[in-house]
Amino acid sequence: MAITGHSQLQDAQACARVVVKIGSALLVGADGAPDASFMAAIAGDIAGLRARGQAVVVVTSGAIALGAARLGLTHAKRNLADAQAAAAVGQIRLASAWADALEREGLVAAQMLLSLDDFEDRARYLNASATLERLLEGGAVPVVNENDSVATEEIRFGDNDRLAARVGQAARAQAVVLLSDVDGLYTAAPGTKGAEKIERVEGVTPDILAMADGSSGSGLGTGGMLSKLRAAEIAERAGIALVIAKGAGDHPLADALMPRGGTLFVPQADADARRSWLGGRQRAAGRLVVDAGCVRALRSGMSLLAAGITGVKGEFARGDLLEVYGPDGVAVAQGLSEYAADACRAIMGRRSDALEAVLGHAPRSAVIHRDHMVLL
Repeated sequence: MAITGHSQLQDAQACARVVVKIGSALLVGADGAPDASFMAAIAGDIAGLRARGQAVVVVTSGAIALGAARLGLTHAKRNLADAQAAAAVGQIRLASAWADALEREGLVAAQMLLSLDDFEDRARYLNASATLERLLEGGAVPVVNENDSVATEEIRFGDNDRLAARVGQAARAQAVVLLSDVDGLYTAAPGTKGAEKIERVEGVTPDILAMADGSSGSGLGTGGMLSKLRAAEIAERAGIALVIAKGAGDHPLADALMPRGGTLFVPQADADARRSWLGGRQRAAGRLVVDAGCVRALRSGMSLLAAGITGVKGEFARGDLLEVYGPDGVAVAQGLSEYAADACRAIMGRRSDALEAVLGHAPRSAVIHRDHMVLL
């Protein structure tokens, strides 16, 4: 049952698993050390949710900020080597702080360091999902962070908002809560004249994306409102509710699940596991451009046929992830290709009954089958 309102977020039957992401600005104090009082409040809230039957996964930022403070690196985020070194130092402090905070509530912390490749590769994704499942079944609280000490710019999520949405998929969660230094999505920059908080969003549209400023208010994090909206897109396609809320007060997580606790993004699909994974993947190997008729066919639930393709970009192999764009330049779908790039170029624009003569063998039923595609 998809979550449609804040009241369901507190219902253990409707919302059995919650992923909470916590930004660096909340976790790291002005002295460059973990904010023990904030972490104690979160741990207390997690214990409260556990008592009513809700399991919690923590996605934590803060390793680079903590390590940079300890090493005296003032520009760690601008230099990859410094950022990796800071993450290596800070991750130990961060994991220790979480273990201590949760242990005081009688809870066991379990650290998981993940990279983008752990989610882009199907086998590795399933392995991460199985590990999360076993930890939750065993009563532990998984504490997840991006493996920044080894990740390069090419294989990074770049922000923990989208990481939290992907962890929500892998953990089969019903809700993702993004705690930050803002209390939701506003129609304009918070504090400006006429800016109003939006309580509920039914789908991330171009108009909704236009409300994001793309910056991190604290200067500590790598995200901003735009990254949170991108996370909401991933979550809503996977049938997961997402809340943006302010991490303040004595019960920041519990308050975020209450009515008017933040901005609630309502799920827009009830995707099966494979399509959920496809919808969250971020690194496509190539792109197909299709005509307007093909766009209509895809949106009505049809597979992508060669006849509708007007352009092929990139070099890719069969089984690679492709983006599909309409003639207006708007992303329509993404899915796994049944053909390599050269074959796609040879058959694009051709009817199905003409493909065998071009390919020299019996063609596959579609370039991207609807079972291996998700609409965006």
